[in-house]
Amino acid sequence: MNKLWFEMADIRKRRLKDAVWIPLRCSLNLVKEGTYGYLGYKEEFYGLGSVAFPVDKRNEISELSWTDIGIGHSQRVWANKEHYKPADIYQYHDGIDLGIDLVLVQEFDGSEPDEWHLNQDLVFALHLLREGDDWICPSHNYEVVARLQRDEGKLPVLLEVKNEFLRDYLCARNMFLKTCMYRNRDAVVEKVEDAGSPNETQVSNNSERYECRVIPIIEGGHSGDGAYAVFQIGRTDVDFDEDVPQLGPETDSNTSARSWKGHHEGRPLVHISGELWRDEEIEPALQSTRVRGDDVPTGIQYITDASGTCTPSEALDNEDIRQWLWFQPQVILTLANRRGGHFRWYTQETGGVRCSPGSLTHFGLNGVGVVTVYAYDIAKLPLWQQRIWSGYNIPPEGGVSKELLSAQMGGVAANTTAPEQALFEILEELDRLFIKVIGTPLFRAHSATDDLCKSISRFRALDLSGLLSLSKDLMRLIAERIDSAALQKVVPPPKGEKWGSLKSLEKYLGTIISPENARLVVGPLVGAYDLRGGDAHLPGASLAEAYELARIDPKKSRLEQGFTLIASVASALLQVCRVMKMHLEG
Repeated sequence: MNKLWFEMADIRKRRLKDAVWIPLRCSLNLVKEGTYGYLGYKEEFYGLGSVAFPVDKRNEISELSWTDIGIGHSQRVWANKEHYKPADIYQYHDGIDLGIDLVLVQEFDGSEPDEWHLNQDLVFALHLLREGDDWICPSHNYEVVARLQRDEGKLPVLLEVKNEFLRDYLCARNMFLKTCMYRNRDAVVEKVEDAGSPNETQVSNNSERYECRVIPIIEGGHSGDGAYAVFQIGRTDVDFDEDVPQLGPETDSNTSARSWKGHHEGRPLVHISGELWRDEEIEPALQSTRVRGDDVPTGIQYITDASGTCTPSEALDNEDIRQWLWFQPQVILTLANRRGGHFRWYTQETGGVRCSPGSLTHFGLNGVGVVTVYAYDIAKLPLWQQRIWSGYNIPPEGGVSKELLSAQMGGVAANTTAPEQALFEILEELDRLFIKVIGTPLFRAHSATDDLCKSISRFRALDLSGLLSLSKDLMRLIAERIDSAALQKVVPPPKGEKWGSLKSLEKYLGTIISPENARLVVGPLVGAYDLRGGDAHLPGASLAEAYELARIDPKKSRLEQGFTLIASVASALLQVCRVMKMHLEG
């Protein structure tokens, strides 16, 4: 601790308008050590209040400061026969509305702790959802827009909002925010030199006032030299035994008075206090894109031809422009894996994706594994979503997805099915068939099944580790859930032999079809199972054998290998379905 701490140079140089988070209300003890009046006492307090005012009332409220706008002003309802003041309306004189409080403090007269609320108009305007003490924006990537901080006793101490969202709201309402801050740094030391010898100071300008005071005290917090005087006056005609005392007017005859002086003992100490008051104004943004929907150039451009020509997003935001854009395949899971994100397959090579609640953006995969999307579908997306897409934009390669082109320009949807989609339907069908034949489903229920189903996607196989990870999850979904015990009740293994889940399935199928054909049916599942060991450095020869069993061409792109892996597994399970149906039909 030195005099710089009291002078608050670190605070005085900062301005709220430049901060990412702008406090709307604060009553926070940043430091609290020791007991006032005794050596070692140290405290730092941060208080701030704010009110939003219409821009045309700037002159009317120019003199309002900490005592008017700080944490001492309340947000209660005031009502009489002539006027009613809503809780969020700020009035300096009764009946004259000046502004609105963006934070409303609900008081319970001591029966319950105070609670702080974010103004509902702000919540509705910015489409916010409260989760605990955060207000998030689901339509904007679930970004935290406002947040409430509590102290150790769970009392609210700070409510702040993101700068860009606040200023957008202020713009839509043609308002500015006036904040009034008070900061205090206090300490008790033995000698002023122990704190770096700060000087008594008073400095002020139009928006700020700073004071530093050095006050001699006596231990215990007594000011000056510790001297005190007491004057006491009281009644002499009180009968303390009466049930209902009744006293007359005070007179010289029924009152007494006495006084005395004293001196507090203790060692001399020094109380040093630095105080800062500052008023700031947060101006509205120039445009309101979120609340009012102002059109603002995005600054985003997309590569639209093989020469690398870039076209502004605004120029593509036109349904009459028949143009497509090309993207790296990584973009799909980047979007889908965000909160509120989702993607689904429509056909073998087309699907829809989103990164936030709302409609899906139609995409297609072309022959070289590149994602293609109709340019207008991208250009009409919100700015923050376009920023994600633009990061994966590449020059045209491989043409437009034929299935996408057929659907969008020819009006004919391809009669194909993505293996990812078919796989889940086949799993359900297998359970139904095995229940009919052996009285129990083929797969055991597992709490992670839904999550595993969502994770099965060719887009994970963009490198070798992704392909191996995909095979691992495929086998967690299939091989690890096969009810081996139920199968082995029908076909018990020879004594001393142990069968895994896939071997149990193969042996069971071998009772319906030839063992050789059963081995062929299960082969792709075995290949996928062997691939899952690739994370443990599967030898090259074994890896090649696993590729062959899973019918994967190692010369193809990783994305095509991922597609083939899922398709082979789905095809193998479909063959199992056919065997079971054949068995049922006799």
